[in-house]
Parts: sequence; C-alpha cells; structure tokens
Amino acid sequence: MTLSIGMITTDTLDARRLGTWWADALGGTVVEENDGWFVVVALGEGRPLLAFQKVDDPTSGKNRLHLDLQADDRTAAVADLVAAGATVIEERSMGDGFVWTTLADPDGNEFCVATH
Repeated sequence: MTLSIGMITTDTLDARRLGTWWADALGGTVVEENDGWFVVVALGEGRPLLAFQKVDDPTSGKNRLHLDLQADDRTAAVADLVAAGATVIEERSMGDGFVWTTLADPDGNEFCVATH
C-alpha cells in the first residue's frame, strides 16, 4: 500500500478567515468554503491541499504538526507574513549555518520559514 498526503487540515474557530489568510500567504486559491465550516485551499498541481475546519474548541497549546516553508529570501518572506498578520516566535539556527524563523499564524499555529 502506498500513501501520500492529500490534504493537511487545521482546526480553527474561523475556517474562512484562516483559510483565506493561508491562501494569500502561499499564493493559493480557496476552492471550497462549505458555508465557512470547512475551507479548502489549493496550492497548485502536485502539491497537497490545505483545509481549515471550524471546531468549537480547537486544541490549545503548541501544535504537534507544523508546516516548514521554503523561500528564496527568508527575510523578505518573514516580513511579508508578519505584515499579513503572522507573529515571529523565534529566529533559530543549527551549527551548520542553517537558519530558520518560527512564526505563528493569526490563530497561533506555529510554522517555520527557511531558505531553499
């Protein structure tokens, strides 16, 4: 049996707002809204879908799954995300010179941005 990622789903209090935010941040398109309770974002052919599911009580605390995003210009990408409503959590690095930024989306879900 072969498995592949078809969709990555995030629980939220406002699926339409968060789905639209991520669509804008990643250059995606909202392709389904289901009356605002389940929003699907397409990121392009060959890439998994992102989904945002409205729940009454999302998991609190640090999320157990997060996105690692890549950018040609990490500093500019982080600045654009912050201008759009993300929050910088911390700048991080490894001993080999690998540097990334951990941010949170408007719902507090953490994600990282690194250079290719």
